[in-house]
Amino acid sequence: MNISFQPISISESASPATTRTGSSTGGFAGAISAAIGNVEAAQSQAQVAASDFLVHGNGDVHTVALAAQSAELSLELFQQVRNKFVSAYQEIMKMPM
Repeated sequence: MNISFQPISISESASPATTRTGSSTGGFAGAISAAIGNVEAAQSQAQVAASDFLVHGNGDVHTVALAAQSAELSLELFQQVRNKFVSAYQEIMKMPM
């Protein structure tokens, strides 16, 4: 599994309701939705690899271990990014108006 990170750029001619991925949601919501989709895809891929190995005997232990580790790391990365956003939001809410 190859996870690529691309910067989010908003040009003046771009509509705020669309992102690079063609999503119809806003920038932040679209980025979060895409990240959740990537995590779910990694977990699904790991589950399929384990199932194929255990049930059908296809593949090898290394492929299953790599897929499981990739899914775990993508989930941990998402959790850390989420925690940073929540922390930033809490700091902004503490600012006096």
